[in-house]
Amino acid sequence: MDDGGMGARVLVVEDDPTLGGGLVATLAASSYEVRWARDCAQARALMTSGPADLVLLDLGLPDGDGVELCRQIRALDNQVVVVVVTARTDEADAVLALDAGADDYVAKPFRTVELLARLRAHLRRRDALGQPDLRVGRTRLDLRARRAWVGEAELPLRPKEFELLVALASTAGTAVRREQLMDDVWDEHWEGSTKTLDVHVANLRRKLADAGERWDRIATLRGFGYRFELD
Repeated sequence: MDDGGMGARVLVVEDDPTLGGGLVATLAASSYEVRWARDCAQARALMTSGPADLVLLDLGLPDGDGVELCRQIRALDNQVVVVVVTARTDEADAVLALDAGADDYVAKPFRTVELLARLRAHLRRRDALGQPDLRVGRTRLDLRARRAWVGEAELPLRPKEFELLVALASTAGTAVRREQLMDDVWDEHWEGSTKTLDVHVANLRRKLADAGERWDRIATLRGFGYRFELD
């Protein structure tokens, strides 16, 4: 999908007929192959009957909790991109969804053009990860399974922490600008604070150190960005 996901298989999980119908029409017009589930049971059935590249998931569903459904979808397919689209704006709900395996969290109402841009960015990253393992020193990343180890110790990474580690390890020895990392991991339409990047780097350093790696394997380049050190 070099064109950013055109032709990708998208499952829309949304019980609101107006919003769901609008999303289906918009995605179909953008050359996506779209299926629509109106509740948890239908979503599970569609996920088991055929693969999806991306799931647009509402949290407020009539027959169950969307966060639990997210966990079930992630258990069925560890490679599918899950983007939560919900009216819930509480930060705690976002954390729960991301911990359950969601790749992104979009609050309603949203601008369609920005949602489509985010989907294209996620699908491009998904395709980039569909390659063999990445190894840098004692650090190994299974890009298909989205798992990482230092030696024999597995790193307990959240989705964005994993993507950030991939972005840094795949350019090991090279300085990477903050702006480039934000675009690669969050996308060019991210409107939050860039402190998000610093928090994720701090978490990665701590988890690397807990697994027996040097905490400063990720070097800070003041006024520029970060570099994953080769030795």
